[in-house]
Amino acid sequence: MAGEKILIIEDEVKIARFLELELKYEGYMVEQENDGRSGLERATGGKFDLIILDVMLPSLNGMEVLRRLRQVSETPVIMLTAKDEVTDKVMGLDIGADDYMTKPFAIEELLARIRAVLKRRKPANHKRDIITAGDLKINLEQHSVCFNKEPVDLTKKEYDLLCYLVQNKNMVLTRDKILETVWGYDYYGDTNVVDVYIRYLRSKIDDRFNTKLIHTVRGVGYIIKDEQ
Repeated sequence: MAGEKILIIEDEVKIARFLELELKYEGYMVEQENDGRSGLERATGGKFDLIILDVMLPSLNGMEVLRRLRQVSETPVIMLTAKDEVTDKVMGLDIGADDYMTKPFAIEELLARIRAVLKRRKPANHKRDIITAGDLKINLEQHSVCFNKEPVDLTKKEYDLLCYLVQNKNMVLTRDKILETVWGYDYYGDTNVVDVYIRYLRSKIDDRFNTKLIHTVRGVGYIIKDEQ
């Protein structure tokens, strides 16, 4: 499951933070929003493998977020709510939710439902297991990296960083955004850690294969360009 991106739209900060930490521990890449309107913008503007959506949200409730999302996207959605009414569940499923959980819930059950939804939505040819940029190929299922069919040995953090860059290829990613997504909101270390790990990746890929995979956008951040 490593590398799959999940968006959490939840206004209860403690719950959102708890879910983020648990999902990251399981190997997922996680982003979060705390109100319906910004959550809808993030959901429609980014590429996510699954969305965890609370029903009771400020500015735009979860049902309306889902209704509008389904007009433009088929991204899997698991809805969360404090309500335990059958009508709410039926409404959410009718609008297009893939699953529904009532608070409070056991994190183990939510993780199992996430795995089940992702498995159901995965194409039969498993193309989503492979992400590429030029001659670079990452197999998310096998947690392996190759460049021009040559294996590249990376640490977990190098792998996470590379996955994030490739999954957002052709987009400039700021150092702060990389730090927030790959290292997490609770990282209080030196922000230069991003530059350090970029150098690690360059030494293992760019230098080794005499290529230019990771580009620096001066004063902003980094980008991987798909040269194919």
